[in-house]
Amino acid sequence: MIETFYRSATIDDTATIVAFQLAMARETEDLELEEAVCTRGVQAVFARTDLGQYYVAEQAGRVVASLMITYEWSDWRNGMVWWIQSVYVSPEARQQGIYAGLYAHVKAIVQADDSLRGIRLYVDERNKRAQAVYTRLGMNGEHYRVFEWMK
Repeated sequence: MIETFYRSATIDDTATIVAFQLAMARETEDLELEEAVCTRGVQAVFARTDLGQYYVAEQAGRVVASLMITYEWSDWRNGMVWWIQSVYVSPEARQQGIYAGLYAHVKAIVQADDSLRGIRLYVDERNKRAQAVYTRLGMNGEHYRVFEWMK
């Protein structure tokens, strides 16, 4: 088994993260994203840390998975909640616990910081495979259902 390392992403990971986002949109929503727009979106996260941050999983010097964290202030909890978004594991790295390790890495950061109150994510209702993974990791979808309006 190949050893996996988890770390904060850097600007040098931009092309890989963009490729992951394009692939994820195709796979999960049958959607073709505009590469230039997606690239600018990823670059914005690196340029403005108030927007979020990326974490990656690396095997043999190659990034095989990524996720993005965005922030939500919770007045109920007087602290920040991290939202996991844009999760992608490359096909050849699936079924190896890569996402579980990436999630554990992020969860450890949240547990160690008293100003952080928890982790949330949303998942497409059709993505049953991802929902099974999140449930197995101890997350639940019992409390909220996310609604949106997108231009």
